[in-house]
Amino acid sequence: MKALSHFFESILWDSRLIVIIAVVTSLITSLAMFYIATADAYFMVSHLGEYISPELTQDARASLRATTVTHVVEIVDGYLLATILLIFSLGLYELFIGKIEKAEQSETSSSVLLIESLDDLKSRLAKVILMILIVKFFEHAIAMKFEVALDLLYLAGGIALIGVALYASHAAEDRK
Repeated sequence: MKALSHFFESILWDSRLIVIIAVVTSLITSLAMFYIATADAYFMVSHLGEYISPELTQDARASLRATTVTHVVEIVDGYLLATILLIFSLGLYELFIGKIEKAEQSETSSSVLLIESLDDLKSRLAKVILMILIVKFFEHAIAMKFEVALDLLYLAGGIALIGVALYASHAAEDRK
């Protein structure tokens, strides 16, 4: 019976290695998002020459500017998502597979990449997700048409809620 128990525990413990699928998939997806955001940045910058064209009307220039700012926000959003996936991949590896010795020994390693517990991983991911939500809010705020004073009040309320969310996330960090 002891041998059977030992065999079962060994299989159970080794089953944690299935997490490597999520680690590799998250890493590949992160690299894909870095590639997409970089390609978007390249194409956005390559079209900026049109902005100084003397044939461009003032309305067309304003439209191009708004579109460019929106693209910049989307690029930042893409990089933030890629970062989330990278942190997730590293965190899962450290929690379920083993410590990343190279990161622990490196003087340049960021404390963001060293995950101690599942709560640590969740809090780091939550902060990056909050940043993505803020970027998305900014993206929608840029495109918003202010027709009545209530629209400005909604925008101000959204900004205030973002401030509260940032304050709460930093206050939770300070309590640790």
